[in-house]
Amino acid sequence: MATVGIIMGSTSDLPVMQEAIEILEGFDIEVEVDIVSAHRTPEKMMAYGTEAHNRGLQVIIAGAGGAAHLPGMIASLTPLPVIGVPVKSSNSIDGWDSILSILQMPGGVPVATVALNGAKNAGILAAQIVGSNDKCVQDKVIFYKESLKNKVIEGAKNLKK
Repeated sequence: MATVGIIMGSTSDLPVMQEAIEILEGFDIEVEVDIVSAHRTPEKMMAYGTEAHNRGLQVIIAGAGGAAHLPGMIASLTPLPVIGVPVKSSNSIDGWDSILSILQMPGGVPVATVALNGAKNAGILAAQIVGSNDKCVQDKVIFYKESLKNKVIEGAKNLKK
């Protein structure tokens, strides 16, 4: 059973969202991936948002470009935490339209928002959320963060040589 749902508005978002898939799989977290367009498949979006928690998901990562309504609409439908990934798309205004559409949510409908094309951070944040109730996942996140620290320390040592 999947723990994290990763959805996006179209297949063109997949190259960006692939980073979330890969980081979560690296933490051994089961993911489900689907195309759910707020504008082209609103009925599917409604069903996904209202049923996700009943299917065992714990977190939803929603990526969208352009007007980027998907993360906010999903957040309005589910009790689960939603992480929005603004995607710089071909019809985008340098990605600012996506960033602001996801970031500027009204009170009561929060969406955790990562950087433009920041799906890797969305995956890490989802793992941290899952890890808050799963010691095995939390240990993997701790190890991952320790490895980041070690890379910086090693880089500093190499710089001084």
